[in-house]
Amino acid sequence: METIQYRGTGRRKKSIAQVRLLPGNGKFIINGKDIEEYFNFETLRIVAKEPLELTETEASFDVIVKVIGGGYSGQAGAVRHGVARALLEVDPEYRSVLKKAGYLTRDPRMKERKKYGLKKARKSPQFSKR
Repeated sequence: METIQYRGTGRRKKSIAQVRLLPGNGKFIINGKDIEEYFNFETLRIVAKEPLELTETEASFDVIVKVIGGGYSGQAGAVRHGVARALLEVDPEYRSVLKKAGYLTRDPRMKERKKYGLKKARKSPQFSKR
């Protein structure tokens, strides 16, 4: 017999997180490592766990995440988005709470492209009068 699992895909910047929620006791594993080991900063751990805390389900599910691309901030945002989407499969009544908090909306902010004649997207070369 296969156990019930709920899936959600989250994205932020260049990061993509594939999230699986399994009935369990609150383990949070990202790319084979515990969340404390994977995210060095407490703020990133809080960001990733926000949807579970909001719906008060952190002790009832084991979260297994595969995340690729981007940096740690983008990955934490992608995990949050994926967990929120997976929670919708668990119980559709969580939608109003998660939507109000803004966890179901994919953050559209991306890195701005570099323009020619400039050093970065907006940084210009040093001006020299002579």
